[in-house]
Amino acid sequence: MSELNPLSEKIITEEDLKQALLSVPNPAGEGSLWSAGKVRFFEIQGSLIRLEVEGQNPALHARQKLERQIKDAIAQKLGDRPHSVEVTVYVPPAIGNSKENILPGVKHVVAVASGKGGVGKSTVAVNLAVALRTEGFAVGLVDGDIYGPSVPVMFDVEYRRPEVRRFGEKPFIIPVENYGVLMMSIGFFAGVNQAVAWRGPMASKALRQMFVDCWWGNLDFMIVDLPPGTGDIHLTLVQMLPLTGAIIVTTPQKVALLDARKAAAMFRMPAIQVPILGVVENMAWFSPSAHPEERYYLFGKGGGEELAAELNVPLLAQIPLDESLCEQSDKGMPITLNTQSPLGKIYKSLAQNLLSSINTLLPSSSN
Repeated sequence: MSELNPLSEKIITEEDLKQALLSVPNPAGEGSLWSAGKVRFFEIQGSLIRLEVEGQNPALHARQKLERQIKDAIAQKLGDRPHSVEVTVYVPPAIGNSKENILPGVKHVVAVASGKGGVGKSTVAVNLAVALRTEGFAVGLVDGDIYGPSVPVMFDVEYRRPEVRRFGEKPFIIPVENYGVLMMSIGFFAGVNQAVAWRGPMASKALRQMFVDCWWGNLDFMIVDLPPGTGDIHLTLVQMLPLTGAIIVTTPQKVALLDARKAAAMFRMPAIQVPILGVVENMAWFSPSAHPEERYYLFGKGGGEELAAELNVPLLAQIPLDESLCEQSDKGMPITLNTQSPLGKIYKSLAQNLLSSINTLLPSSSN
């Protein structure tokens, strides 16, 4: 029989942390801090524990009380094991009708979300923005994918840098413009090969700056390309802006549909309540350029239609997988610019269907 390693008794594990935080009450209501999902981030480095939790009361004494509760619970669980704890208590702004109007000149803010990466969400956001612009609307595009910005490349402006101008007493960043679309992305400030390794609060702050510190002027539409998942960026957006609604992008694949449902569920949470304007099924089929009449369903068939029916929202578009789309995107020329392209016509139809969905949701809205 092998001897027990006495050092193993000193190791602090995730299970230790979980058990400690299960004893800390959730400041927002029922359950514990851990079971209610209020632990936004944690890491264990030897004897050092760092964690960020979501509080309820922004008052200093309330945040300090929660910090003490956490440290006491961890100390009780670990006993005489050496440890130190660093706690950050984050209190998000209240969600509801009290949102400040930080974009008074923007008529509609539409989020493009997916839940899962790799489904072509950014391609949809970029081409939708261009399609709306070709319909005569003033359009802005915010690249909310802080960790993987792709908008600068897809608009052929990755080496452009925004200017700063002063309006009144405050300096503002001027969005980059190409093909008639105003855009802002963290990619304009980071090197092409530079990784953005930020924790949630820093990424959320960067997103907010792209709205409040930029001079957007008057726009009919602001399209926001969200990152995959349902995390800090998404919560920051819905807390910060009164969204007109969200578009869910998915492929027909079962795994993509599972994550798309989660994205839709987030927007429909009671505390968020952002309308879902419709579903876009991307990579719906593949047609070889030599035989455009043929269709091969590489990722399954009808998944987007099924999801739209389940959510009781319109299926805004079914977009096929096309080699020309990749070529045009890599060149920084959205396929929608080619009005003779079948894909360009599909994106134009997507824009028109979006307008119909908004008019159904907001009958008094004149687009």
